Amino acid sequence: MNCIIVDDDPVWLRTLEEFVSKSSSLSLLGSFSDSLSARNLLMSRRDVELIFLDIQMPEMDGFDFLSSLENPPHIIFVSGSEEHAYKAFNYNGIDYLLKPITYPRFCRAVEKIMKYYAPRAVPSAAGEEEIFIKKASSLVRLKLKEILYVEALENYVSVITRDEKYTIHFTMRAIEQQLPSSLFVRIHRSYLVNKSVIRSISENSLTIVVGSTPKILPVGKSYRDGIMNYINIMQR
Repeated sequence: MNCIIVDDDPVWLRTLEEFVSKSSSLSLLGSFSDSLSARNLLMSRRDVELIFLDIQMPEMDGFDFLSSLENPPHIIFVSGSEEHAYKAFNYNGIDYLLKPITYPRFCRAVEKIMKYYAPRAVPSAAGEEEIFIKKASSLVRLKLKEILYVEALENYVSVITRDEKYTIHFTMRAIEQQLPSSLFVRIHRSYLVNKSVIRSISENSLTIVVGSTPKILPVGKSYRDGIMNYINIMQR
């Protein structure tokens, strides 16, 4: 998960950088000692998924910073005071880390966001695999068989079902790791397809059925062998 840190305290800025570097699930895109610089970054790129955000900062505090963003990423607040905790959760904060922050406490906050807000396949009561997709401030439960394909859109991915399109801050590589290869196959750098909806395959493309409408998707050269292996499995 791509993240940035915004904290005007240089000691805690370095400490949080160290904590992030130890986490295999986080990738640090930048650290900022003021919210204006962080805002400039967010205006220029759309792949930031998480902000570790201090509240009390000069010029623009953490809450004003969030209010200035049209579609803010997930937020884990960091603060030296408990007094802002209630307001922080009104801003949909995932967690509230009170300084001094220990590394175990930091890890629990990261585990929390990865558990509840990253797409993750889970078994359902009926034994069918499901996935949770974040939509606005809610989590939507989908059966994996309902997903027709996943399309990469610059710094987002779109998860396409027969009735809905869910666009989320996530990389194709990360979501591919969450979806089982027994059900999905990568056909292109920008497409991951539910095997059950594939109807025909040609040299450079394949056809899937969306409702009653055929849809043609490109097949990348480097992914063709994987698709052909899937075909061989079906033929045996």
